[in-house]
Amino acid sequence: MDPTAFRADLELIPRSLGELADALDAGLPGLARLAPLAEASSHASGAGAARVLVLGMGSSRYAADVVARRHRAAGANVAVELASAEQLPAPAPDLVVVAVSATGGSVEVLNAVERYRGTGRLVAITNRADSPLGERADVVVPLLAGTEASGIACRTFRATFAALDAVLHAIRPFDGPRFGAAALRRAAQAAEHLFESSAAWLDPLAELLAGPSGAWMLAPVERLSSSQQAALMLREVPRVGAFASETGDWSHVDVYLTKTQDYRALVFAGSAWDAQALEWMASRGSRFAAVGRPLPGAELVVRHPGDDEPEVAVLSEVLVAELVAARLLSRPIGRKEVAPGA
Repeated sequence: MDPTAFRADLELIPRSLGELADALDAGLPGLARLAPLAEASSHASGAGAARVLVLGMGSSRYAADVVARRHRAAGANVAVELASAEQLPAPAPDLVVVAVSATGGSVEVLNAVERYRGTGRLVAITNRADSPLGERADVVVPLLAGTEASGIACRTFRATFAALDAVLHAIRPFDGPRFGAAALRRAAQAAEHLFESSAAWLDPLAELLAGPSGAWMLAPVERLSSSQQAALMLREVPRVGAFASETGDWSHVDVYLTKTQDYRALVFAGSAWDAQALEWMASRGSRFAAVGRPLPGAELVVRHPGDDEPEVAVLSEVLVAELVAARLLSRPIGRKEVAPGA
């Protein structure tokens, strides 16, 4: 892996978000074709609303889970599944399938969509319209994230929120806060702030998270993608141990390790269950930093504009971990160097 390429990909995030915001204002290609498709599916079901199945892997699924949860809360019938699953719904006249793959070449996604190919209700969200996924789909909606030279999904991860939100809204209008153009522009400003402020927090945060037992990421379920993507970036880029939890669930699945490990955590603040997790950490001498707001006992607190807005936070806050990942790749702390291409 080229540390310079990954850092360069990250530095393009503000511009990429701004350009995607402009594209949303103009209307993403493919969206206009979704309303008739959704209407046909609704008539077929006889229930007035199409069922939607979203398929993806890795970062694509992380983002999809967050977006779909919002639409379900507003009454939409939308489910997210790993494309690697064997037990998937059968093709049906009332089922719209949305396959998400940044490259359009994920083998699991391509395998999953074969059963829905030719149904007239297969939608692809991808960064490459000419990809194998794009060729199989009835409708293609582009991510417009540009080429990620490092091969790491950072800009495409963020673009997935906006593109999938737009697709689901076109299928069933969503009356609530969205990952629209305004949110993307505020997130671009937040990313710029994090780059500018990183000189004050990046090195001490990297030192904190480079623990001998790895690092743990906590986030509220509404922004669970932040902990998942943050942990993935530490595993994929500098190849260090990193693990993701939902903040409330943490007290049922990860709390045990605070008793036996040199426990280091990054807490994406804002869960109703923050205090419960922090009480356990404090009682066992765990070390942690907070993103988004001050938390009692945090060794570091990283803030950014709009960190009290969930739509902005979920698009911005993971940059903190991405910058740590780039820092640990370029200058490892207390660990062996990662061999190029390993």
